Amino acid sequence: MSSSSSDEVEERLEEIFEEIVEDTYNEIVQSQTNKQRRHAYIEQNREAGHDRLWNDYFSEDYTFSTQLFRRRFRMNKELFMRIVDGLSENVPFFQQRRDATGRLGLSPLQKCTTAK
Repeated sequence: MSSSSSDEVEERLEEIFEEIVEDTYNEIVQSQTNKQRRHAYIEQNREAGHDRLWNDYFSEDYTFSTQLFRRRFRMNKELFMRIVDGLSENVPFFQQRRDATGRLGLSPLQKCTTAK
């Protein structure tokens, strides 16, 4: 085989390789872009959740009795509130903060009652 045909084969292989790399890159970029577009904002109404939790268990005219509180949380209400107060004073995670939009995040009470 002559050197010119060898050079042609090398050039063709190089072209094919560049096409494959470019196609693969474009597929990766497109799949990453599609993933970002799928993110949807879901309104969770955190403020109303805190109000409902407070009214159900902690207000003066609560919805659920102390027996139901004890059954659900496996401790009396006073102990639970001491734990919530201690955590919110000493652990930054349990302190209520504002999110990027300026809205208040979950309250310490909500964070302590989640089952996750």
